Amino acid sequence: MESECKWFVLRDLKRANAKEPAYLKLSQLGFDVFTPLTTKVTETAGRRVRREVPVIQDLLFVRTDRETLDPVIARTDTLQYRYLKGQTYGTPMTVPAWDMDRFIAAVSHLKAPRYYRPEEITPAMCGARIRMVCQGTLDGMEGRLLRIKGSGKKRLLVELPGLLAASVEITSADYIELI
Repeated sequence: MESECKWFVLRDLKRANAKEPAYLKLSQLGFDVFTPLTTKVTETAGRRVRREVPVIQDLLFVRTDRETLDPVIARTDTLQYRYLKGQTYGTPMTVPAWDMDRFIAAVSHLKAPRYYRPEEITPAMCGARIRMVCQGTLDGMEGRLLRIKGSGKKRLLVELPGLLAASVEITSADYIELI
């Protein structure tokens, strides 16, 4: 077994309205957890309430080593590794630390980034590969220029290959370098 820390991709099989979803439980256990969240208005006891809910209900990322995470997954029935298709049996899906850190930095840049599943992104939406040159959190960020018909705003598309993509608005003060 390997003892280096990686970002493991996990599935949470709990219902959407569960009191304690896996990303909260793992955070309480001291794990470094990332789940893309969005704000949703729900009705609770006749009152409208804004809540942060996962964009994709069963998707979460945990940074740790496999030896630490295996016992937690073994004793939690509703938590599973996501496995790679076409690889050796039992190889859990991981995301390189650099890609994950870049993605987290990009989505934390805005209050409400727009998330896309890989099948939602069409070739017509993706423009040139770019690198951001600015004084903020997007400095050095690489991705594709996102083109949305009718939108006057420029957006950077940052991807986790095969899992998720997010678009982040580029302000007029930011410079774009073509790669």
